[in-house]
Amino acid sequence: MKASTFQTLIIGLLCLAVAGLSGGLYNQYQRMAKLQSTDTQYRQTLDTLQHDSSALKDAQEKLQYALKDLKQMVDTSEQQANTLDPMLDQWAQEIQELRDGLAARATVAELTALRAHLEQVEQQFQEHKTQPSPPPPSPSATKPKKTARPKPVPLSPPFSVLGVESRGGERFLAVAPHDSRSLIDVRLLHSGEQLGAWYLKVLEPNSAIFAVAAQPDQTVHLP
Repeated sequence: MKASTFQTLIIGLLCLAVAGLSGGLYNQYQRMAKLQSTDTQYRQTLDTLQHDSSALKDAQEKLQYALKDLKQMVDTSEQQANTLDPMLDQWAQEIQELRDGLAARATVAELTALRAHLEQVEQQFQEHKTQPSPPPPSPSATKPKKTARPKPVPLSPPFSVLGVESRGGERFLAVAPHDSRSLIDVRLLHSGEQLGAWYLKVLEPNSAIFAVAAQPDQTVHLP
């Protein structure tokens, strides 16, 4: 074999070896690149999972705090309810006692006003009965005698006087209709106010003075 042919054969073998090595290196490079890409994807997936896990952990902690606050609110509400229930019962009892007291006072006031009116009528009847009858006028009398003007009959108010209420240092007259038994119908009159045709002029310690249209001032005694 000639030397040139042997050299050509050696060079060909080297080229084949280099080509084989190049192909193997290329395949290894592709596998490495694929592994790196897969590793990058795995790292991204791992980062996403870690981020989601952190967010889930934060949400869990917030939920725990919210549950703790809700429990404290429930406990506080139960304590307030336990405190308010006896107070509400006591207020309801006091309101009922006040209603019963006002109803009793209204009944007593009506009886007192009726008794006073009957006494006034009886007194006027007795005065009229005991007055001597005047003698018949003589024919020679030239001047007519002056007739005595009758005393005005006190009027009965169209309402019942329950008493006096003090509000902020001011005195008010508590009145209600005669046939009323409800607190809703009770009205507080201040000096200068009126109910119907009755105008409250002065509220004295033991009586109230009203002005009535076309009538003299009426004095109503307090119960």
